[in-house]
Amino acid sequence: MSASDTSHTREQLARLGAEIYERQVRPALRQEEDGQFVAIDVRSGGYEIDPDDYTAVKRLRLRIPSAEVWLCRAGQSATYRMGGSRCPDSVKEG
Repeated sequence: MSASDTSHTREQLARLGAEIYERQVRPALRQEEDGQFVAIDVRSGGYEIDPDDYTAVKRLRLRIPSAEVWLCRAGQSATYRMGGSRCPDSVKEG
């Protein structure tokens, strides 16, 4: 399934994925899975967790070939971070 085959808008996909994550995935997460990628099929609620985003999606699609995938990172507000690294705490704006 390509991105254009989805039956949901991006907004719907994000809403459904976030709902499934909060209701089903988040309560089942183990501490060692924090920061790992979570690939969720918004149709079935099936999901896979892996440190590698590609592997999480690939395993989900092996189980559910028609998966409509929403990807997030467990315990993080964003799936990816853009830009450089964070400034050390000792550096102050001046």
